[in-house]
Parts: sequence; C-alpha cells; structure tokens
Amino acid sequence: MSDTVTLPELDEEVDQRTKRQPPYHVILLDDDDHTFDYVIRMLKELFAHPEEKGFKMAEEVNRTGRVIVLTTTMEHAELKQEQIHAYGPDPLLERCKGSMTAVIEPAW
Repeated sequence: MSDTVTLPELDEEVDQRTKRQPPYHVILLDDDDHTFDYVIRMLKELFAHPEEKGFKMAEEVNRTGRVIVLTTTMEHAELKQEQIHAYGPDPLLERCKGSMTAVIEPAW
C-alpha cells in the first residue's frame, strides 16, 4: 500500500517570462577636428570593431553627421558614451582640443 501525496494548489500563476531592458543606441557625432584614423582607432579600441567596419562607420559619420556605433542597454550605453568622451584629442591634428561627441537615444 502506498501513501498518497497531495500537492498544494497554486493560487496565482507565476510569470516566467524574462523581462528585457529596452535597447539604446550610442551615436557618434561628426566634427571637423578628428581624422578617419582617429575614428577607426577609437572604434577598434573601445568597441572592438574591425578596421574595415570602423572605416565604414567613419565614412558614414562624415557623410551623414552621425553613426550608430552600438545598441545595448542604457547602463552599458552610458559607459560607452563616457569612454568616447574620455578618449582624448586626435594627435594627428593640432587644432583638435578634445574627444569626439556621442549621444544616447532610445532604439525604438
């Protein structure tokens, strides 16, 4: 003879879905105080973009005034924006006084 086990009933359904953070774009803005070499090097060092992708992004920011360099969570986007702003001036241009500018925008 076996004992019967009774499981308690659940009053509420448990929501098992993973909640995702909304995505944000890190957008690099164009200026005339940084060379393509600077942009390519920065994108390679900060974002691990290959040189070819960095060159295409440098062309796009030069042509359109802006380029999305990363889409990620808000917290990570803020970190990457700070890294761009802290990267420093372009050593190839004397007139360059500082880093490039980046903004964060919702990706929706």
